[in-house]
Amino acid sequence: MSDDQLSRVFSALSDPTRRDIVARLTTADATVNELAQPYDVSLQAVSRHLRVLEDAGLVTRSREAQRRPVHLEAEVFDLMTKWIERYRRQAEERYQRLDAVLAEMNRESDTPSPEEDAS
Repeated sequence: MSDDQLSRVFSALSDPTRRDIVARLTTADATVNELAQPYDVSLQAVSRHLRVLEDAGLVTRSREAQRRPVHLEAEVFDLMTKWIERYRRQAEERYQRLDAVLAEMNRESDTPSPEEDAS
């Protein structure tokens, strides 16, 4: 996934309505009318949200007879997860190194200095 596409995905998911639409699509495909039902906005507004999600590669629309269901593209989430996981691992490694340094500092502070032993 390119950085530009990743930026579009995160930007698309920055809106709470679009995140809710994505969450609802995890259970099943839905039409624009079905997706618009819980919101107090026009069908055009929901269509604009879907266009942003579609431009980011998060959803696709197809035609089944008279229906035009919206489908969640889960592969994009796999790519996002890999991107996030890479940085999570790097952060975890840094925390482990910090823990080791702090543990060593604690051991050193618990060890009496030679001057303390002489007294």
